[in-house]
Amino acid sequence: MNLNPPTEHQLLVFWVALLVILVAARALGALMQKVGQPAVVGELAAGLVLGPSVLGNLAPDVTDWLFPADDAQTAMLFTVGWLGVLLLLVGTGFETDLGLIQRLGRAAFFVSAGSLIVPAAAGFAVGWFIPTTFVGDDTERYIFALFIAAALSISSLPVIAKILSEMGLMRRNFGQLTLAAGMANDVIGWIGLGFIAGLAQAGGVKLDKLAFTVVGVSVFFVLAFTVGQRVVDASLRRVRANGGDALSGLTVVLITALSFGVITQWLHVEAVLGAFIAGVILARSRFADHELIRPLETMTAAIFAPIFFATAGLRVDLGLLADGETIIWAIVVVLAASFSKFFGSLAGARLSFIPSREGLALGVGLNARGALEIVIATVGLSLGVLNDRSYTVVVLMAMATSMAAPPMLRRVLRNWDGTPEERRRLDLESQLAANTVVRGGRVLIPTRGGMSSLLAAQVADLAWPDDTEVTLFTVGDGPAPDLTAHLAVLHHGTAEHEQVAGDDVAEKILAEARLGYDAIVVGTGDKAGALVTPEVDELLRRSPIPVVIVRSAHDAGGRLPWAFARAVVPVNGARSSRPAQELGAYLSARIGTHLHHLHVTTDTATRFETILGEYPVPRSPGRGILNEAAALASTAGANFSSRVEHATNPGEQIATTARELDADLVIVSGTSRTNDGNLFVGHTIQHVLDNIESTLIVALIPEKAGTGLQDAAESAAESSQPAH
Repeated sequence: MNLNPPTEHQLLVFWVALLVILVAARALGALMQKVGQPAVVGELAAGLVLGPSVLGNLAPDVTDWLFPADDAQTAMLFTVGWLGVLLLLVGTGFETDLGLIQRLGRAAFFVSAGSLIVPAAAGFAVGWFIPTTFVGDDTERYIFALFIAAALSISSLPVIAKILSEMGLMRRNFGQLTLAAGMANDVIGWIGLGFIAGLAQAGGVKLDKLAFTVVGVSVFFVLAFTVGQRVVDASLRRVRANGGDALSGLTVVLITALSFGVITQWLHVEAVLGAFIAGVILARSRFADHELIRPLETMTAAIFAPIFFATAGLRVDLGLLADGETIIWAIVVVLAASFSKFFGSLAGARLSFIPSREGLALGVGLNARGALEIVIATVGLSLGVLNDRSYTVVVLMAMATSMAAPPMLRRVLRNWDGTPEERRRLDLESQLAANTVVRGGRVLIPTRGGMSSLLAAQVADLAWPDDTEVTLFTVGDGPAPDLTAHLAVLHHGTAEHEQVAGDDVAEKILAEARLGYDAIVVGTGDKAGALVTPEVDELLRRSPIPVVIVRSAHDAGGRLPWAFARAVVPVNGARSSRPAQELGAYLSARIGTHLHHLHVTTDTATRFETILGEYPVPRSPGRGILNEAAALASTAGANFSSRVEHATNPGEQIATTARELDADLVIVSGTSRTNDGNLFVGHTIQHVLDNIESTLIVALIPEKAGTGLQDAAESAAESSQPAH
């Protein structure tokens, strides 16, 4: 075993080179952002500036000192870059929506096929007719042509991911399709490269090695989404159960990414593919939290990714293009690569019946070859398939397509917001990210199988989005209750039942709530005066997440309402009134309930009544409050009207309005806090509890979590806004 550390001089050169690369990449990246381009363009250009193309000509002694011809020196520098791209792909996988890709399955298949087949054909043609001076001395023409075909077929998933992320396009339909097609390009391209490498080596194709890769990758995908998913779930569950320690969560992320990367590298496919799949698996976990990878995203964006993209350009020597024939064929290769990938992707899009603008964006996005293409060129050079001239041409093609993609993508997408369906999805995602309670995450419903929890299940099914994961949770040592009706009510999402032994109900529910739920929805049949049972009273005092209480109407007679005709939703300027608006908006959008947004003011100068969102007193402070509620309801597709009432007691006015409108549902929200150890929900909500006879929904945000939830929602809403 040889574990000799680098010398002091080698370490000095390494740290200086790392510093210079990072400063140059970040500076040029910031400059590109100022002129409206993604930072990755400047980061790629930094390598050209520091490499033999610019600095190598102006100050060759400086270049030789910074980047000496030393294998150990080179390995240290490029290892940092590869670590960066591995971390970048973890975050990309975390943002990949397999459900959306599955819904776009036809498009994903045809775009992937078109973006592979057409460039491969164009690459083979170019490789077949290019002059012999570009072909490696020890290789056959057909092998060279196959290699160029593989080189033109592959897209660079890291570059694509960086471009989409920086431009805020990751959640667009074409963004997800681009990731899916890019992943397919990489997998098939690397397998094809292994086949060609076998041809280039003595003895021809090593079928055993090729079969090992093909079968191994297939088995890896199956095991990753089965056994791997269970292992990740168990690990993240333990992290949650232990209080959600950030260090432990980050450890799980890194171990998963490195493990998957090791496997794919062992299968002769790049480790970045394994990291990408690791991100997908982590995001699919029911115990996932975006906060797990936020530290990685920050460090990757600030340090590791810029270094990776900058080092990609260090190997490029544009001086080799001084020869006229090389320039001409470099242009031919760049044009062939660009047009074949573009029209191949566009053809796949047309076969999938997706809009032309989206097809154009796919063609542009998949054109980015990036640093992985440079790796392929290096492999070709080492095998003798390429020589210095063809190596430079392939690398130039990679750089040119990567740097051209962002400005072209921005131009193609200018003033285009997508299809109406896509806009609705993006608006809903943005709204869910800004919400406080209804955020699209998992919902916990404690139940013993009674009618009150059945009503809670009905409300959860109506108010939460499709595909919401719901857990019916039972505490007790006896036989499991019959939850057939509960599961039937929860038909919009996915539901499961979990039972744990014990008699400390509140403690068990709290322990389960820490495992990655967004909200607890609990039903109660208690009448006026009491909110919930003593066990849930304890839950409200200690819950780290919002709790939604559903109390049945006095005259319900053990029946579910199934639908609500009219609902009163009090709104005010406080953040604590937002959950009621969320619940009302999505419930109305689902079953058509007419929402009456009620703003109660004690200012006599602003007294007025409004109907259907018309405001006769334009300067009223209540108008802005009601406008916000109207915006949320409109985006959700709710049926609503607005009114302002003057009263000295808001709780009394809410009850009065509910009786006047014959409302069968009242939805209120506030903050739960303790007062001398006792639960206190505020005088207004308490008055509503005491005086409302119709079905009542009370959403309570823990006081200690209120600020954090608001900050997180605002941050998520900002990051989810698409760029236009």
